[in-house]
Amino acid sequence: MAPQPLSAILRQIAERRPDEPAITHDVSRTSQRLTWSELDRSTNRLARAYRELGVAQGDFVTIALPNGVEFYQAALATWKLGATPQPVSARLPFLERDAIVELADPALVVGVEPGEHGERAQIAEGFSPDPSLSDGALPDLVAPHHKAMTSGGSTGRPKLIVSATPGELDLDVESPMEFAADRAYLVPGPLYHNAPFAFSTAALFRGNHVVVMTRFDAEQTLALIERYRIDYTVLVPTMMHRIWRLDADVRGRYDLSSLRVMLHMAAPCPDWLKRRWIEWLGPERIFELYGGTEAQGATWIDGNEWLAHPGSVGKPFETTTMKVLDDEGNELPPGEVGEIFMMPETGPGSTYHYLGAEAKERDGWESLGDMGWMDEDGYLYLSDRQTDMILQGGANIYPAEIEAAIESHPAVRSSAVIGLPDEDLGNRVHGIVDAVEEVTEEELLEHLAERLVRYKIPRSVEFVSEPLRDDAGKVRRSALRAARLGDG
Repeated sequence: MAPQPLSAILRQIAERRPDEPAITHDVSRTSQRLTWSELDRSTNRLARAYRELGVAQGDFVTIALPNGVEFYQAALATWKLGATPQPVSARLPFLERDAIVELADPALVVGVEPGEHGERAQIAEGFSPDPSLSDGALPDLVAPHHKAMTSGGSTGRPKLIVSATPGELDLDVESPMEFAADRAYLVPGPLYHNAPFAFSTAALFRGNHVVVMTRFDAEQTLALIERYRIDYTVLVPTMMHRIWRLDADVRGRYDLSSLRVMLHMAAPCPDWLKRRWIEWLGPERIFELYGGTEAQGATWIDGNEWLAHPGSVGKPFETTTMKVLDDEGNELPPGEVGEIFMMPETGPGSTYHYLGAEAKERDGWESLGDMGWMDEDGYLYLSDRQTDMILQGGANIYPAEIEAAIESHPAVRSSAVIGLPDEDLGNRVHGIVDAVEEVTEEELLEHLAERLVRYKIPRSVEFVSEPLRDDAGKVRRSALRAARLGDG
């Protein structure tokens, strides 16, 4: 079978299973649920409302909504018009969101008060389309790009990662990610991140009942797996750690027998924690993926393979080739650490393009900035990142962006932001601040709260009295980090 438009796939599921649950937003005491028929019809009407606001095939639609049914309705209505969803955090401060909107130039911004972003079309959270609009089927259109995810760039400026994959899917092609049809899928992560968005929508279009949490909670995650007989979920190591820290009798209280796939990704998982999960759930249910939103390449490993190759993130998929290079671009033999470069089987630049950034590449091979090595069997192992990017709880945080916000305070001369080890989050953001006038930590954090989303704000601040940058404006974050860890 040839690929089908996403709108056609949703319509077919709704015709086959109209009254079965499609999406449930489970919150503490209540839940909002749409059946497949309600989801299809409500997004037909919403798509018509978006069309009246000016959305056309090929446009971007920026979606600044929190986790919930409304987020999925916005994405589906966008796809039904042949447009591309461009999710951002609903908690972004205005200045950060405005920079993304300027870069994306969307036809519509969803989840903001009208007028916040100039003359372009904007609608607030809770928007309800005119009930006189039809909820009947629309012509099937295909978006040229099925998603455009946001990332902070290493320069501190936002970038968009625009997928080259169109808004269609061939359900006859077996998923390499172990998806099964007509099961239940749990979303504990924020939908503006690539993995929760991409994996949950892939599950939805395979007929899965998608259960979405407002935000992650360790015990609630286990309770929802039991309540909805969840088949598949994606966690980051911080979530795994918080679940493991629950009392053993709490963890053992819930029936997790339905869970076929627990996939973890987005940050390195400590070996001890992975072993505990393998011992708890069994190696056949624990999977790991390494790769970027750019999709130039990825690796995959299950628990049994990991026990045979402890610490590995797996072998590359058949659709990609990976190699490890030294600083001069020479390929390194097994066991030697270098920078990891990837090439998709479809060739350079075939899986995505950036808006607002340039790829790091050598002769068409691209790097995400990670360092690692291969063993004799072709399994990849990661070591320290080459870049200064901080992985905190599975979120990518770029120091330059935070430093720019700190240095916008009139009392600050220079700053450096580094990641320090954190038992819960893997790393925590630590700000080192050279202030020329007196400023308290509380005042500085209030300043940052107006400019940065919460998870990027430093969890600890250190004041120093000497400049942190040289005459060329450079800062040696690695040396600063090493000094605070006692390595320098």
